[in-house]
Amino acid sequence: MALIGTERVLSVHHWNEKVFSFRTTRDPTFRFENGHFVMLGMPAGEKPLMRAYSIASANHEEALEFLSIKVPDGPLTSRLQNIKPGDEICISRKPTGTLLLRDLKPGKRLYLLSSGTGLAPFMSLIKDPEIYERFEQVVLVHAVRYRSELAYRDYIEWELTHHEYLGPQVRKQLIYVPTVTRQRFHHEGRITTLIETGKLFEPLGVPPLNPAVDRAMICGSPAMLTELSELLESRGFSQSTHVGDAGDFVIERSFVSR
Repeated sequence: MALIGTERVLSVHHWNEKVFSFRTTRDPTFRFENGHFVMLGMPAGEKPLMRAYSIASANHEEALEFLSIKVPDGPLTSRLQNIKPGDEICISRKPTGTLLLRDLKPGKRLYLLSSGTGLAPFMSLIKDPEIYERFEQVVLVHAVRYRSELAYRDYIEWELTHHEYLGPQVRKQLIYVPTVTRQRFHHEGRITTLIETGKLFEPLGVPPLNPAVDRAMICGSPAMLTELSELLESRGFSQSTHVGDAGDFVIERSFVSR
């Protein structure tokens, strides 16, 4: 199998002037674990420019989906934001990543802590039946600057809760917490602030973070990963540092230095 394949764009959705998502075809032989990312790019001469993108679709879905920011002068996103159905996208055939359920110790409650487009791998995971089998509660926190950046909000609150197969588990076990930092909203503030002040837990009726029963996955900017990792470690949580080495929390380590 070639290391890089070509897929066709099926649809594009612009959430606002800064964020968009798109769906592509999926080679029937392509396999990945929910939480994985791939290298993605656009044809450009002999060698396409590639960047890491988490897969937002679940591994049981027929199409692939990705969430991206728009950077006007970005080498890739300046072109990618203008794609339309029918265009070709280059996608690596070697999915990888460290946001894997199997690298978490057993627990009662799982926190999926994301900012911006860091929501993407968690969109894959909340459509995975295994996550509801392993944890009694799944708390998805998505922090953005403005309300319009809350990608997939309607899908999470409505479509997923009425999903033919996952609906009952989602309604019973998934708690969605969208939070905004630069506008008035029913949840306001950065994730670290919500945790430190207790404002994340009180409205949910759950106790503060406890490494004995709580687990976490983190995806976002390098600064956000560092801050939340330090916050969790200060509360006695241990990080999984190698694939196959189970811990109390995991981060997408490949994005730390990007």
